[in-house]
Amino acid sequence: MYDSIQVSQLKQQALSFVSGKEKAVQEMVDMIFSFGELGFQEVETSKYLTEVLKKNGFTIERGVSGIPTAWMAKWGTGSPVIALGSDIDCIPKASQKPGVAFKEPIVEGAPGHGEGHNSGHAVIIYAALAAKEIMQKNHLPGTLVVWPGVAEELLGSKAWYIRDGYFKNVDACIFTHVGTGFQCNYGDPGMNGLVSVQFSFDGDAAHAAGAPWRGKSALDAVELMDIGWNFKREHLKPTQRSHYVITDGGDQPNVVPSKASVWYYFRERTYEDIKTTYEAGIKIAEGASLMTDTKVNHKILGTAWPGHFNKPLAEVMNQNINRVGMPDWSEADQQLAVAVQKLVEAPKKDAQGKEINGLKKSIDTIKGSVPFSWGGGSDDIADISWNVPTIVLWYPANVPGTKGHHWADAIAMATPIAHKGSMAGAKATALTLIDMLTKPQILKEAKDYFVNVQTKEIKYQPFITPNDPPAIHLNKETMDKYRELMRKYYYDPGKYKSYLEQLGITYPTLEKKAKIAP
Repeated sequence: MYDSIQVSQLKQQALSFVSGKEKAVQEMVDMIFSFGELGFQEVETSKYLTEVLKKNGFTIERGVSGIPTAWMAKWGTGSPVIALGSDIDCIPKASQKPGVAFKEPIVEGAPGHGEGHNSGHAVIIYAALAAKEIMQKNHLPGTLVVWPGVAEELLGSKAWYIRDGYFKNVDACIFTHVGTGFQCNYGDPGMNGLVSVQFSFDGDAAHAAGAPWRGKSALDAVELMDIGWNFKREHLKPTQRSHYVITDGGDQPNVVPSKASVWYYFRERTYEDIKTTYEAGIKIAEGASLMTDTKVNHKILGTAWPGHFNKPLAEVMNQNINRVGMPDWSEADQQLAVAVQKLVEAPKKDAQGKEINGLKKSIDTIKGSVPFSWGGGSDDIADISWNVPTIVLWYPANVPGTKGHHWADAIAMATPIAHKGSMAGAKATALTLIDMLTKPQILKEAKDYFVNVQTKEIKYQPFITPNDPPAIHLNKETMDKYRELMRKYYYDPGKYKSYLEQLGITYPTLEKKAKIAP
């Protein structure tokens, strides 16, 4: 057992370690930003991160759950086993030069980090390395497990990790996610869970002008399914969110489409309501199949439960957030933030009624379960949270008031805003690791909350079966198209102090210079 004075000394050592890694954090944030890889195709990102971890003594297991870009990195022995995770994928068509407050892609049409997932592993890896050094010096038992959220935008990996037993012996999980504030809440945050499903219809081709009566249009079936679903919306709870894209609509107009596919996200607030909504979608697809005399099949591409996060762990993290404090934003940081807010026509106030004007300067107060939610986004960290005591640290590395999943959300993500926010997140995570490693009562209380509060009445039921493979084919065609075009812009920290310097960007660039006519 460690007394409070000893714990305080160890935590000060952890802070000093992370403070000494400021350059390394900046390089990692910028490097992953430059890779800009979509879900399931995070080849360069995973190669880079596992090399860093391997050099620091971690043992790497690759290709977990049949996902080529997924891995588990372990160091240490014995209990407690603490997992640290963060996502690594990016957003389609979100390529954007950092530090530039107007649209200017690095590669036109290419993907980019319009969510900010390029920053999370700098947070957890340098926190883990701080804990590792202290564990070695003080002979502290325990195992650290660093892992990536692959294809989070597709909700495509974490339920598979759970299914395949990768978290079976984990005592607690710290997950980090880019945010605009500095907070760690507990309970039900009001998220929706979802099932991501592809419906594929099989018809029969024919000449669309010469003999259309001999064809069976798979595209007609897709369109009828979409029409049916849009009528169904009137009779669903207002907490649902559902959206679709037609991924295959045929080949050319003069050929009756023999094959067509549509991809749906069915979101709701509870497992039961997600299941009901999903089953309604299947029935409507079958109805469209009957109307068009086509065949239909469906397969799950991704899934996420609604989230619930651990109170005792969140309270410990929140104490450490307050110790670290908000980053010291410069005038240039604030200028960029205000310019981005103007660019995206940010609302004057956020969901809590607080003014949106530049970067946040104060720490958000800890919050518990929402009394009610109209629904919203999803994150498959929730599947882990229903199997292991889990928290999510939101660290302040992006600009308040943006749209999300948009190229403008990438503007700050390889600038001092992201670097400072990631440093703050790494410090809070490192301090929390020291608490968890030196105070067994914390994990005991976390387990008690998990067993006797969170899962007392609600038990995790997966949407996937042992026969559902991960959808590793997704995004391959897009990355094959853009990867070589993007490669020439990969960050070279050996030549440039920052990615901004490599791209020749003056920070911040607030207005586009008018071109001088010849």
